[in-house]
Amino acid sequence: MCRHLGYLGAPISLASLVMAPSHSLYEQSWAPRRQRHGTVNADGFGVGWYVPSVRPEPARYRRSVPIWNDPSFASLAPTVSSGCVVAAVRSATAGYPADESNAAPFTFGRWLFSHNGRVSDWSQVRKLLPVDTEVHESLAPVDSAALFGLAVSLWRADASLGDGLVGVVSAVLAAGGGRLNLLASDGSSLAATACGDTLFALTLADGVVLASEPYDDSPAWQEIPDNSLVEVDSAGLRVTSIAL
Repeated sequence: MCRHLGYLGAPISLASLVMAPSHSLYEQSWAPRRQRHGTVNADGFGVGWYVPSVRPEPARYRRSVPIWNDPSFASLAPTVSSGCVVAAVRSATAGYPADESNAAPFTFGRWLFSHNGRVSDWSQVRKLLPVDTEVHESLAPVDSAALFGLAVSLWRADASLGDGLVGVVSAVLAAGGGRLNLLASDGSSLAATACGDTLFALTLADGVVLASEPYDDSPAWQEIPDNSLVEVDSAGLRVTSIAL
Protein backbone atom coordinates (compact mmCIF):
# COMPACT_ATOMS: atom_id res chain seq x y z
CA MET A 1 0.00 0.00 0.00
CA CYS A 2 1.68 3.16 -1.23
CA ARG A 3 5.26 3.82 -2.29
CA HIS A 4 7.33 6.66 -0.92
CA LEU A 5 10.74 8.22 -1.29
CA GLY A 6 12.97 10.66 0.58
CA TYR A 7 16.11 12.48 -0.56
CA LEU A 8 18.77 14.50 1.23
CA GLY A 9 21.80 15.97 -0.51
CA ALA A 10 22.81 18.43 -3.20
CA PRO A 11 19.84 20.14 -4.87
CA ILE A 12 18.15 17.97 -7.49
CA SER A 13 15.09 18.61 -9.65
CA LEU A 14 11.83 16.93 -8.69
CA ALA A 15 11.70 15.42 -12.16
CA SER A 16 15.18 13.88 -11.82
CA LEU A 17 14.17 12.28 -8.53
CA VAL A 18 10.51 11.34 -9.03
CA MET A 19 10.03 10.91 -12.79
CA ALA A 20 13.27 10.33 -14.69
CA PRO A 21 14.75 7.11 -13.21
CA SER A 22 14.06 3.89 -15.12
CA HIS A 23 11.76 2.59 -12.38
CA SER A 24 10.82 5.91 -10.84
CA LEU A 25 8.16 6.62 -8.24
CA TYR A 26 6.12 7.84 -11.21
CA GLU A 27 6.25 4.35 -12.76
CA GLN A 28 5.68 2.69 -9.39
CA SER A 29 2.26 4.31 -9.34
CA TRP A 30 1.09 1.74 -11.90
CA ALA A 31 3.85 -0.92 -11.95
CA PRO A 32 5.49 -1.42 -8.55
CA ARG A 33 7.94 -4.32 -8.46
CA ARG A 34 8.33 -4.89 -4.71
CA GLN A 35 4.90 -4.00 -3.36
CA ARG A 36 3.52 -6.66 -1.03
CA HIS A 37 0.04 -5.21 -0.51
CA GLY A 38 -2.02 -3.82 -3.39
CA THR A 39 -1.14 -3.66 -7.07
CA VAL A 40 -1.34 0.01 -8.13
CA ASN A 41 -0.93 3.37 -6.41
CA ALA A 42 -3.49 5.49 -8.22
CA ASP A 43 -5.33 7.14 -5.31
CA GLY A 44 -3.39 10.40 -5.33
CA PHE A 45 0.17 11.54 -4.82
CA GLY A 46 2.21 14.28 -3.22
CA VAL A 47 5.65 15.84 -3.17
CA GLY A 48 7.09 18.06 -0.44
CA TRP A 49 10.37 19.96 -0.64
CA TYR A 50 12.36 22.59 1.23
CA VAL A 51 13.67 25.96 0.09
CA PRO A 52 15.61 27.09 3.19
CA SER A 53 16.51 30.45 1.66
CA VAL A 54 12.80 31.29 1.59
CA ARG A 55 11.36 29.68 4.74
CA PRO A 56 11.94 26.73 7.12
CA GLU A 57 8.55 25.17 6.36
CA PRO A 58 8.32 22.91 3.31
CA ALA A 59 6.42 23.58 0.10
CA ARG A 60 4.04 20.87 -1.04
CA TYR A 61 2.12 19.76 -4.12
CA ARG A 62 -0.66 17.15 -3.72
CA ARG A 63 -3.43 15.82 -5.92
CA SER A 64 -6.15 13.19 -5.59
CA VAL A 65 -5.56 11.93 -9.14
CA PRO A 66 -2.86 9.44 -10.21
CA ILE A 67 0.50 11.11 -10.77
CA TRP A 68 0.46 10.02 -14.43
CA ASN A 69 -2.80 11.94 -14.92
CA ASP A 70 -1.45 15.32 -13.81
CA PRO A 71 0.21 17.27 -16.62
CA SER A 72 0.68 20.24 -14.29
CA PHE A 73 3.12 18.28 -12.13
CA ALA A 74 4.93 17.00 -15.22
CA SER A 75 5.39 20.63 -16.27
CA LEU A 76 6.40 21.84 -12.79
CA ALA A 77 8.78 19.06 -11.77
CA PRO A 78 11.74 19.89 -14.05
CA THR A 79 11.77 23.52 -12.88
CA VAL A 80 11.93 22.92 -9.11
CA SER A 81 15.09 21.77 -7.31
CA SER A 82 15.69 21.03 -3.65
CA GLY A 83 18.21 19.35 -1.39
CA CYS A 84 15.50 17.70 0.71
CA VAL A 85 12.42 16.01 -0.74
CA VAL A 86 9.68 13.61 0.41
CA ALA A 87 7.34 12.14 -2.20
CA ALA A 88 4.63 9.46 -2.22
CA VAL A 89 2.09 7.75 -4.46
CA ARG A 90 -0.98 6.38 -2.71
CA SER A 91 -2.99 3.19 -2.65
CA ALA A 92 -5.88 4.06 -0.35
CA THR A 93 -6.72 1.80 2.58
CA ALA A 94 -10.29 0.51 2.44
CA GLY A 95 -12.58 2.89 4.31
CA TYR A 96 -10.53 6.01 3.65
CA PRO A 97 -11.47 8.25 0.71
CA ALA A 98 -9.13 8.95 -2.17
CA ASP A 99 -9.10 12.72 -1.75
CA GLU A 100 -6.24 15.17 -1.69
CA SER A 101 -6.28 15.69 2.08
CA ASN A 102 -5.44 12.02 2.65
CA ALA A 103 -2.43 11.98 0.32
CA ALA A 104 1.10 12.07 1.73
CA PRO A 105 3.27 13.82 2.50
CA PHE A 106 1.54 15.45 5.43
CA THR A 107 3.05 18.62 6.79
CA PHE A 108 2.97 20.62 10.00
CA GLY A 109 5.49 23.29 10.91
CA ARG A 110 8.86 22.27 9.53
CA TRP A 111 8.04 18.55 9.25
CA LEU A 112 7.05 16.32 6.34
CA PHE A 113 5.66 12.81 6.93
CA SER A 114 4.60 9.78 4.90
CA HIS A 115 3.25 6.36 5.92
CA ASN A 116 3.48 3.21 3.81
CA GLY A 117 1.25 0.60 5.47
CA ARG A 118 -1.84 0.53 7.64
CA VAL A 119 -2.91 0.33 11.27
CA SER A 120 -4.44 -3.08 12.00
CA ASP A 121 -7.22 -2.01 14.39
CA TRP A 122 -7.62 1.73 14.02
CA SER A 123 -10.71 1.98 16.25
CA GLN A 124 -8.68 0.54 19.14
CA VAL A 125 -5.41 2.30 18.43
CA ARG A 126 -6.96 5.76 18.16
CA LYS A 127 -8.26 5.44 21.73
CA LEU A 128 -4.80 4.76 23.08
CA LEU A 129 -2.49 7.07 21.16
CA PRO A 130 -1.65 10.48 22.69
CA VAL A 131 -2.11 12.27 19.37
CA ASP A 132 -1.33 15.98 19.14
CA THR A 133 -4.90 17.31 18.75
CA GLU A 134 -3.81 20.54 17.06
CA VAL A 135 -2.01 18.56 14.37
CA HIS A 136 -4.68 15.91 13.89
CA GLU A 137 -7.51 18.42 13.57
CA SER A 138 -5.56 20.37 10.96
CA LEU A 139 -4.99 17.27 8.83
CA ALA A 140 -7.21 14.50 7.50
CA PRO A 141 -9.42 11.77 9.04
CA VAL A 142 -7.02 8.98 8.09
CA ASP A 143 -4.79 6.74 10.21
CA SER A 144 -1.59 8.10 8.66
CA ALA A 145 -2.44 11.65 9.71
CA ALA A 146 -3.00 10.54 13.28
CA LEU A 147 0.36 8.77 13.31
CA PHE A 148 1.88 12.04 12.18
CA GLY A 149 0.08 13.78 15.04
CA LEU A 150 1.68 11.39 17.50
CA ALA A 151 5.10 11.92 15.91
CA VAL A 152 4.74 15.70 16.17
CA SER A 153 3.82 15.43 19.85
CA LEU A 154 7.06 13.49 20.42
CA TRP A 155 9.16 15.92 18.36
CA ARG A 156 7.67 18.86 20.26
CA ALA A 157 8.78 17.10 23.44
CA ASP A 158 12.37 17.19 22.07
CA ALA A 159 12.58 13.70 20.58
CA SER A 160 14.93 13.48 17.62
CA LEU A 161 13.42 12.89 14.19
CA GLY A 162 14.28 9.19 14.33
CA ASP A 163 13.29 8.70 17.97
CA GLY A 164 9.91 10.22 17.21
CA LEU A 165 9.25 7.64 14.50
CA VAL A 166 10.39 4.81 16.76
CA GLY A 167 8.05 6.11 19.43
CA VAL A 168 5.14 5.94 17.00
CA VAL A 169 6.03 2.40 15.93
CA SER A 170 6.36 1.22 19.53
CA ALA A 171 3.06 2.79 20.58
CA VAL A 172 1.08 1.39 17.66
CA LEU A 173 2.54 -2.10 17.96
CA ALA A 174 1.67 -2.09 21.65
CA ALA A 175 -1.85 -0.82 21.00
CA GLY A 176 -2.88 -3.07 18.14
CA GLY A 177 -0.19 -3.41 15.52
CA GLY A 178 0.12 -2.70 11.82
CA ARG A 179 2.54 -2.15 8.98
CA LEU A 180 4.48 0.94 9.88
CA ASN A 181 6.97 2.05 7.27
CA LEU A 182 7.24 5.71 8.21
CA LEU A 183 9.27 8.46 6.53
CA ALA A 184 9.88 11.98 7.81
CA SER A 185 12.03 15.04 7.33
CA ASP A 186 12.65 18.30 9.17
CA GLY A 187 14.48 19.94 6.28
CA SER A 188 18.00 19.03 7.39
CA SER A 189 17.65 15.30 8.00
CA LEU A 190 15.61 12.24 7.04
CA ALA A 191 14.41 9.32 9.13
CA ALA A 192 12.50 6.21 8.12
CA THR A 193 11.35 2.93 9.64
CA ALA A 194 11.15 -0.48 8.02
CA CYS A 195 8.35 -2.27 9.84
CA GLY A 196 6.23 -4.63 7.79
CA ASP A 197 7.17 -3.55 4.27
CA THR A 198 10.21 -2.98 2.09
CA LEU A 199 12.70 -0.13 2.43
CA PHE A 200 15.90 0.52 0.49
CA ALA A 201 18.70 3.08 0.69
CA LEU A 202 20.98 4.39 -2.04
CA THR A 203 24.09 6.41 -1.23
CA LEU A 204 25.08 8.69 -4.11
CA ALA A 205 28.14 10.87 -4.55
CA ASP A 206 26.16 13.91 -3.43
CA GLY A 207 23.14 12.59 -1.55
CA VAL A 208 21.14 9.71 -0.08
CA VAL A 209 17.82 8.27 -1.26
CA LEU A 210 15.45 6.24 0.93
CA ALA A 211 12.70 4.47 -1.00
CA SER A 212 10.06 1.78 -0.67
CA GLU A 213 11.74 0.10 -3.62
CA PRO A 214 14.70 0.88 -5.89
CA TYR A 215 13.98 3.42 -8.62
CA ASP A 216 16.54 1.84 -10.96
CA ASP A 217 18.63 -1.31 -11.31
CA SER A 218 21.79 -0.01 -9.66
CA PRO A 219 23.49 -2.69 -7.52
CA ALA A 220 24.28 0.00 -4.95
CA TRP A 221 20.81 -0.14 -3.40
CA GLN A 222 20.91 -1.48 0.17
CA GLU A 223 17.88 -3.36 1.48
CA ILE A 224 17.04 -2.28 5.03
CA PRO A 225 16.19 -5.13 7.44
CA ASP A 226 12.70 -5.24 8.87
CA ASN A 227 12.28 -3.57 12.26
CA SER A 228 14.98 -1.00 11.58
CA LEU A 229 15.39 2.75 11.82
CA VAL A 230 17.33 4.63 9.14
CA GLU A 231 18.64 8.13 9.82
CA VAL A 232 20.28 10.41 7.26
CA ASP A 233 21.94 13.74 8.02
CA SER A 234 25.15 15.63 7.29
CA ALA A 235 27.10 12.85 9.01
CA GLY A 236 25.81 10.21 6.59
CA LEU A 237 23.47 7.22 6.86
CA ARG A 238 22.91 5.08 9.97
CA VAL A 239 20.81 1.93 10.36
CA THR A 240 19.84 0.68 13.83
CA SER A 241 17.50 -2.04 15.03
CA ILE A 242 14.21 -1.09 16.65
CA ALA A 243 13.79 -2.82 20.02
CA LEU A 244 10.30 -4.36 20.04
